[in-house]
Amino acid sequence: MNIDYSQFLNMIPEVSLMAVLVIVFIADFCTAPRVAVPAVAPGAAFKNPRAWLNPLVCVLVLVHLLLNIAPVETATAFGGMYLTTPSVGIIKSILAFGTLIVLVQAREWLNRPDTFFKEGEFYVLILSTLLGMNMMVSANHFLLFFLGLEMASVPMACLVALDKYRHNSAEAGAKFILTATFSSGVMLFGISLLYAAVGTLYFDDVATKISVTPLTIVGMVFFFSGLGFKISLVPFHFWTADTYQGAPTTVTGYLSVISKGAAAFTLCAILMKVFAPMVEYWQYMLYIVIVLSITVANLFAIHQTDLKRFMAFSSISQAGYIVLAIVGNQATSVYALSFYVLIYVVANMAVFTIISSIEEHNHGTVEMESYNGLYQSNPRLAFLMTLALFSLGGIPPFAGMFSKFFVFMAAVNGADIATTTGALAYVVVFIALINTVISLYYYLLIVKAMYIKPNEHPLPTFKSAASTKLALAVCTAGVLLFGVCSLVYEWIALA
Repeated sequence: MNIDYSQFLNMIPEVSLMAVLVIVFIADFCTAPRVAVPAVAPGAAFKNPRAWLNPLVCVLVLVHLLLNIAPVETATAFGGMYLTTPSVGIIKSILAFGTLIVLVQAREWLNRPDTFFKEGEFYVLILSTLLGMNMMVSANHFLLFFLGLEMASVPMACLVALDKYRHNSAEAGAKFILTATFSSGVMLFGISLLYAAVGTLYFDDVATKISVTPLTIVGMVFFFSGLGFKISLVPFHFWTADTYQGAPTTVTGYLSVISKGAAAFTLCAILMKVFAPMVEYWQYMLYIVIVLSITVANLFAIHQTDLKRFMAFSSISQAGYIVLAIVGNQATSVYALSFYVLIYVVANMAVFTIISSIEEHNHGTVEMESYNGLYQSNPRLAFLMTLALFSLGGIPPFAGMFSKFFVFMAAVNGADIATTTGALAYVVVFIALINTVISLYYYLLIVKAMYIKPNEHPLPTFKSAASTKLALAVCTAGVLLFGVCSLVYEWIALA
C-alpha cells in the first residue's frame, strides 16, 4: 500500500508537537535521576539537578507556537478524516499558548524534592494530551475524533493522579478515569446509533444524509451527553469538584482551561456541521444545559471554602458561557468562542498560578480563610488576583467583559424574537446576565477576604519564583490588553 507522505505537510501543528514530544522524551530518558526521593534535611534548600529541563520544554513549546500561530489554509489528510481550517489553526494556537503558561507556572511545583523526579513524566503526559486535543479539533470523521478524545483523556487521568504521595490525588485520578470511561462509552454508543442511521462516520456525509428520526435524536443526545462530561456541563458535572480538589493545582489549572476549550470548540464544530439539519432540536437542549450550568454552578460556588473546589464550580459556570456562543450562527459563534477561550486562559491561569504559589509557601493550604489579610503581607499577589477575578466576573475594562459581550452578541445574532427559538435565545442571554451579577458576588468574596477581613496571623511575606512572576506577567498583560488590542481581534477574525 502506497502512502502519500506529503499529506503530513497539512498537519504541521501535530508534526511539530510530536517532534517536541520526542525530544522531551529522549531528554528525560537519558537524564532521569536514579534516586526517586532524595534525602533532604529539614529546612535545607533543595536544588533540582535537572533545572534545565523546564526551560528546554518551554522554549520548544514556544517554537511550536510561533511556527503555527499564523492561520493556515483549509486542507485535508488521510482521505478527508483530518481537516484543518483557519479557525482550527487559531484554536490550536490558543491551546498551545495556554499549555505554555501551565509549563512556566509548573516550574516551582516541579522543583520540590518530592516531585522533581516526575518532571519528565509530567511534560510527556501534558504534551500527549495537547496532541490528542489537536487531533480532536481537526477531526472530520467520528473515528478520528474519538481517538483524539481518548488520546487527551487517558494521559489526563495520569496527570490528575500524578501526586501519588497524596491520597486525594489518587482518589481524584480514579474518579476522573471512571467518569471518562463512562462518558466515552455513552458517546460511542451515540456515534454507533448515528452510524446505524446514515451508514457513514464522515462529518460531511453524515450532514447530507441525516434526518430527524427517533434514532438520530437519541444518537445526538447520547453524543452530547458524553461530550458534556468532558466540558463539565450540568448535569454531567459531578466529578469536577472532587477531581479539581484532589489533583495537583497545576494540573487543575490545565484541566479547567485547556481541555475545556478544546472540547467546547469541537462541540461547536460538530453541532453546526454534522447536526445542522437538526438545529432546532439541539438548540433547545443547549438552552436547558446552559441555564442549568450557569445557575447551579454559581449557587454552589457561593458556599465553597476550598479555593480549588470554588474554582471548579466557577469553571462549570464559565463552561456554560462558552457553550452559549454556540447557539448563534456559525461565523459569529466561532469568533466569540475562540476569543472567550483565549481570555479565559489568561484570567483563569492567573488565579491558579497565585493559588499554586501560595500553596507552595503555606503548607499546602488552599482554604479561603487563609487568604484573609493577604494584602497586608503580599500586596502584589492580592492585586493581581483581584484583576484576574474581575476579568472572570466580566467587570470593565478588563478583557473578560469584552469576551462575555461577544458571547452574548453571538447568542442573539440573527435571532428573531417573534419566533420561539429566537425568544428563548434572548431569555437565556438575560438569565446569563443575571448570573453574571451572582458570579461577581462570589468572586468578590475572595477580594473581601484579601483586603477587608482581619487576620491576626496573615500569610507570611514570601518571594515568588521567577517562573511564577513570568506566568503572572503574561496572564496579567492578557487580562489588561487582549480586550482592547486590535491585533487580537484581527488575528481571530482571520478565521
